[in-house]
Amino acid sequence: MGDSMFLAQQSGGSGVFNLILLLAIPVVFYLLLIRPQNKRRREQMQMQSSLRPGVRVMTTSGMYAEVTEVDDDGVVLEIAPGVRVRFVKAAVMNIVSDDDAKGGDAVDLDKDADADAAEDEQKADKPSA
Repeated sequence: MGDSMFLAQQSGGSGVFNLILLLAIPVVFYLLLIRPQNKRRREQMQMQSSLRPGVRVMTTSGMYAEVTEVDDDGVVLEIAPGVRVRFVKAAVMNIVSDDDAKGGDAVDLDKDADADAAEDEQKADKPSA
């Protein structure tokens, strides 16, 4: 008789714990997943609405360009002197400073070719087994 009373008390306590757990799961999902995602989306929308001609941007594909025109749903980007391309605003990932854009665009092909030639020379100098 004492055992059945003990089991009844334990099952009642675990029911309250289960209820609290069921209520806590949606709160955790909101705080860890939904809220940060909404914040990122809001920041992205603000950035896209602040686009104006003359601003340097980076697209989602990694191209650096300068905004030349802005309309309701799209932008015209100049990716090279005289080369203009129309993109949707969602394709603009972020606004960059001129220093960031220069650092990403510059590639010294001569330096890479010299390094490759030096590697080939080293391989040729090694005796084969």
